Amino acid sequence: MPMWPLSRKHAAPLAVALTASVLTTLAVAPPSVSAPDRESFAPGDIVFQQEFDGPAGAGPDTSVWNYDLGGGGWGNGELQTYTDSRANSALDGNGNLVITARREGDGYTSARLQSNDKVEIQYGRVEARIQIPRGQGIWPAFWMLGADFPGTDWPQSGEIDIMENVGYEPHIVHGTVHGPGYSGGGGITGSYMHPQGWSFADTFHTFAVDWSPGRITWSVDGNVFHEVTRDRVGANAWVFDKPYFLILNLAVGGQWPGYPDGSTVLPQEMKVDYVRVYDNS
Repeated sequence: MPMWPLSRKHAAPLAVALTASVLTTLAVAPPSVSAPDRESFAPGDIVFQQEFDGPAGAGPDTSVWNYDLGGGGWGNGELQTYTDSRANSALDGNGNLVITARREGDGYTSARLQSNDKVEIQYGRVEARIQIPRGQGIWPAFWMLGADFPGTDWPQSGEIDIMENVGYEPHIVHGTVHGPGYSGGGGITGSYMHPQGWSFADTFHTFAVDWSPGRITWSVDGNVFHEVTRDRVGANAWVFDKPYFLILNLAVGGQWPGYPDGSTVLPQEMKVDYVRVYDNS
């Protein structure tokens, strides 16, 4: 999802830094506890997780998630206004975070959650199990931005899009990197088609990147479909060997997905069962 200025509402200071040398698990160590050395983990160990367990109507964990707030198109001609209302982001009581896009008056509301200054990751298998929404003009995404943003401008800060879907292609998802010299429409992209040609909105799927120094590999339900290495960016800078933060959002409209029409049914829900990071060293 091409980048635009963030408007952040911070609820807490830095909680967890998942870097090449320091990793932690929220389920084991609360924010006030020092993170263990990476040597405490072995390949396959979960080093960060959000399971979204909690009562229906509760908000997402504020020790992990900030809200981006407001409208104005977000650099992509989008229509929604992002809010921190429980009407747009809440737990459902069944182990899911639900981000809901709604038609309200003459406009649309939705939510965008991000972990900047709270959870910052460098390397690992980063995955989420998500049931995406459906419909013309609907644009769900699971992605990451370089943790030096906004101090470092986009695209120099870097962006890793783990999963994007545009509603007019219900059977296709995309994975992309953006960096200096390969951003926006020039991002390095791969696409994955549902093996049966069905809509990804029909059920939950696991979207992931395996991220290591100089290499990022994308998969859906364990099926690898895209890889970008340092060589792919040529003489341009490789900006993916540093910490990144997580983003989950549901946009409405934009230059890429187009805009809702008479076939678009609202509200639409993006259900997130979990977000996990596994050691892959």
